[in-house]
Amino acid sequence: MMGPAHSLSGAAAWLGVGAAATAAGHGMPWPVLLAGALICAGAALAPDLDHKAATISRSFGPVSRWLCEIVDKLSYAVYKATKKQGDPRRSGGHRTLTHTWLWAVMIGGGTSALAITGGRWAVLAILFVHMVLAIEGLLWRAARGSSSDVLVWLLAATSAWILAGVLDKPGNGSDWLFTAPGQEYLWLGLPIVLGALVHDIGDALTVSGCPILWPIPVGRKRWYPLGPPKAMRFRAGSWVELKVLMPVFMLLGGVGCAAALNVI
Repeated sequence: MMGPAHSLSGAAAWLGVGAAATAAGHGMPWPVLLAGALICAGAALAPDLDHKAATISRSFGPVSRWLCEIVDKLSYAVYKATKKQGDPRRSGGHRTLTHTWLWAVMIGGGTSALAITGGRWAVLAILFVHMVLAIEGLLWRAARGSSSDVLVWLLAATSAWILAGVLDKPGNGSDWLFTAPGQEYLWLGLPIVLGALVHDIGDALTVSGCPILWPIPVGRKRWYPLGPPKAMRFRAGSWVELKVLMPVFMLLGGVGCAAALNVI
């Protein structure tokens, strides 16, 4: 799928988690619901770090373009080193390593570890990076073009600072779900794992499928392109994505938000 659909699906997924958490008696404070939805929207773009033309490659200027090149080469190297006889030849690393459940868990776990060991500045950095991605994904028309980059970064930095300040206040969610001393912000890894997995599921619905299960082999393939029957798949950017899925994501996100806040 394209960036806007990925971001919308990420935000909707976290709002759905908020509704489920409320129903299970672990309701999210509204700052956690808001911050988590934005983080998940941003994290839902991150697996495309292996694609030089993806939204994330433009989000942080030369730094993200350089990082995308490195991740592309790393992903390709891992693919070549681990592929089985049934896996096809490839010329790049897109939709390989960063599009797997293992990558999602590793990135989410690493983020949680950074959040609880790195202090306030680590939390601010995590929020800033994902606010930039969320803005690029959800407001993609307004954020297009290099002239808007500085404005996006300023908005993301301001949003990250305000959200961190709100979350730090007692009862606002820095210790949501994990309440032991020293576990503040441990939950930050959850929307990142969810965003990456939602991205992978979205890509699995497209023509090429997605090797979500790696490194678990399926038949003669280790990089099995998981997805529905081919007749049910669509091309990225097609009318199915723009006219059907994106409105559905917005509707589900609204319902999830209302349920999470006990409005319905």
